Amino acid sequence: MMVARDGAGEEMERDFEAKLQLHQTPQEHQENSNGAGSGTGGGAAVQRTNSISFRAPQEQFTVQDFELGKIYGVGSYSKVVRAKKKDTGKVYALKIMDKKFITKENKIAYVKLERIVLDQLDHPGVIRLFFTFQDTYSLYMALESCDGGELFDQITRKGRLSEDETRFYAAEVVDALEYIHGVGLIHRDIKPENLLLTSDGHIKIADFGAVKPTKNSQITVLPNAANEKACTFVGTAAYIPPEVLNSSPATFGNDLWALGCTIYQMLTGTSPFKDASEWLIFQRIMTRDVKFSDHFSLEARDLVDKLLDTDPSKRPGSGPGGYAALKLHPFFRGINWNNLRESTAPELALDLNVDGEDDLQDASWNLTHVEDVPMGPHGAQDGSSGATSSETHPHISALASIDSFDSKWQEFLEPGESVVMISKVKRLQKLTKKKVQLILTNRPKLICVDPSKLMVKASVIWSDNPKDLSIQVTNSSHFKISTPKKVMSFEDAKQRAWQWKKAIEGFQAQ
Repeated sequence: MMVARDGAGEEMERDFEAKLQLHQTPQEHQENSNGAGSGTGGGAAVQRTNSISFRAPQEQFTVQDFELGKIYGVGSYSKVVRAKKKDTGKVYALKIMDKKFITKENKIAYVKLERIVLDQLDHPGVIRLFFTFQDTYSLYMALESCDGGELFDQITRKGRLSEDETRFYAAEVVDALEYIHGVGLIHRDIKPENLLLTSDGHIKIADFGAVKPTKNSQITVLPNAANEKACTFVGTAAYIPPEVLNSSPATFGNDLWALGCTIYQMLTGTSPFKDASEWLIFQRIMTRDVKFSDHFSLEARDLVDKLLDTDPSKRPGSGPGGYAALKLHPFFRGINWNNLRESTAPELALDLNVDGEDDLQDASWNLTHVEDVPMGPHGAQDGSSGATSSETHPHISALASIDSFDSKWQEFLEPGESVVMISKVKRLQKLTKKKVQLILTNRPKLICVDPSKLMVKASVIWSDNPKDLSIQVTNSSHFKISTPKKVMSFEDAKQRAWQWKKAIEGFQAQ
């Protein structure tokens, strides 16, 4: 991808770099130019921002130095794709973040903190940062590649996990959380989507965009990072503990509540407080309205019940005995904590198309950066409303070209047209549920494609008038697209109904 560096773009880059304060000094740039060509961070000269020394260097690479592959995941202001460095052949998970959105939504402090924290973490259960680079419009983080996908996908493909599978994954999360909490960090967004799997099936905790250092943290951070927004509402609705809803300061117990929700979801296939709206989810959390099915053994039920204690100080791992007590819980009987990462992981379930190819399009990429979490129209993460396509960037077509590797969908685009949002969903009809690829383009155009036959099954006549084209959200997983002639109903397993609504209405508002 070649990005034109016009005057406005260069000015934006200089302004952003000054705010981010992660740029190199001329001396450091010269040192890295002499010895950092491999891009792995090994042997590179350290870089400094105030008192921070970086293990993972900021390189002078461009996105053209990589062969981009499948989409790993999508966040509120970022996309993660598989990227192979052309000169070394090394594979990374490349996190691509939009500078303009980060600046507009006041996310610079979060980005800085995530970069600084990831650089210092060193544990087999935590995603590793290798290097960073930037261009006029984007920041890039080269992270450890996890080809096993998200734990969420395993739950979805299998319906629910067995207790043995759940025990293994939960133990690896506990092992990583013990390390994270031990260095004085609170993750604040533990959920199956942020638990990635290596190709051999081991857990890596990812996405430290909401991380909160404690006052006694062993991690070196910028001044006041531990005191900023102590009671900020962050995280994903279904995994937020009641004390956060009551505006209490963050504690390690926040992550342990989310661990309880995740164990529950592994065993049942659904989160414990799932409901039709964010408000109803919060009501269930506040009243601790959780029901246990027959899928739970006595030990599993007891562990989840204790992790979902309304008093964060009583949750196993944060209460008396700390993590030692949590590891001794009967649910974890048989786990070898000293040899956990060398143990054989559960077999991964692959999601195959009819033609037998891995489905690489299970994640959406929304270049307009609407929120990824299932928030309702009156709430958003940490104060962010989520920009819509009414905030269309002048470089949107350039960014969209990053998706050119999704070659199977290019035949449905006209010259100059690019994909803005794409998701695999189920189209609900009277007696059937059919998998379709729902595609929104910057034309704008909205079509449903049969992913196995690569045929357009339905197209929506676009209108900027909400009377002629509207989208109604039933809950975070279900939505309807209505025109005067037809109503199409969809189910999104990754709960992005509100994201689709914001994307479509954003184009209408232009």
